[in-house]
Amino acid sequence: MIATVTQPRAYRPRVLLQGPEELHRAVDSRDPSYEGLFLVGVKTTGIFCRPTCPSKPAKRENREFFATPADAGAAGYRPCLRCKPLERAGEHPEWVHRVLAALDAEPARRLTDARLVTLGVVPATARRYFHGRFGMTLHAYARARQLGFALDRLQDGSAVSPVAYDSGFDSESGFRDAFKKLFGTTPGEARGTAPIVATILPSPLGPLLAAATEHGLCMLEYADREKLPRQAADLSRFYGRPVIPGRNPHIEAIERELTEYFAGERREFSVPLDLKGTEFQERVWKELLSIPFGETISYEELAARVGNPKAQRAVGLANGRNRVPIVVPCHRVIQKNGMLRGYGGGLWRKQFLLDLETAQRR
Repeated sequence: MIATVTQPRAYRPRVLLQGPEELHRAVDSRDPSYEGLFLVGVKTTGIFCRPTCPSKPAKRENREFFATPADAGAAGYRPCLRCKPLERAGEHPEWVHRVLAALDAEPARRLTDARLVTLGVVPATARRYFHGRFGMTLHAYARARQLGFALDRLQDGSAVSPVAYDSGFDSESGFRDAFKKLFGTTPGEARGTAPIVATILPSPLGPLLAAATEHGLCMLEYADREKLPRQAADLSRFYGRPVIPGRNPHIEAIERELTEYFAGERREFSVPLDLKGTEFQERVWKELLSIPFGETISYEELAARVGNPKAQRAVGLANGRNRVPIVVPCHRVIQKNGMLRGYGGGLWRKQFLLDLETAQRR
């Protein structure tokens, strides 16, 4: 069945935090510290690029700025073949890896401006990047890592007081307040509760937020989606545990399998899944996993497969609540007439995945 794209619903782009003059200067100087914060569309060519694209910068009056590939795509731009903004989406500049490594090596140590300078990082650049990429200040990100470290200690049965001071807090009360604000529970209540770890992974479709419990992958969402904060909150509610920055073997596995999938080297995912929803939603998600690679079915057929042929609307809603797209292939469900509809990551992404799989089956 060949799918054709219908007109997408009204799309609301993300708001850029930087002003136009700042973005123009970044493009003119090809400033690498802005990588991942915005993309530039060129009106005369209809393409969008990374701020460091090696091509000659377009005139300022021919530039249009976007926060994400989805925003640029919704405005009618296609990705540049030279700087390949989709392939690089989600990747961090080299200096960011130095900052993250420093946080992992010494999570309890304060990340002061002086320490950033010793790492070869401009503090203002770091603050701007973390706010734009992670949606939080560098200080907040570092504090989340500190509290993640503390949570790991609490899982081992450590007492709250020494964990507080070992995590870099000056007082136990300050530690308790910060812990409850981030995780929604006290340190004592969190003992024995393993967290959900989450990180950003690059992909040709833009950055993906991957989250996993100790049992398996529980989220793989497009990181530029407006509903992402609510979905992260849903994870805490469904699983009854906090979400912290980090990785585990399931995150490592999905990163490897996604690379193989997009390279045309993998048709099935083997990473364990830990999915929680209503009984009906879980039945729909299970049925989605049975749709063969490169094939599509209609909403009507999916409703029939889950035992309720008249539940097409409910099936569509369950598809929309799928927190692990790509792996749980809700993109393989289309309208009976072959048209596309209802993909939370944007119809251009749905078409990309269908085209990728169709090409692999030839």
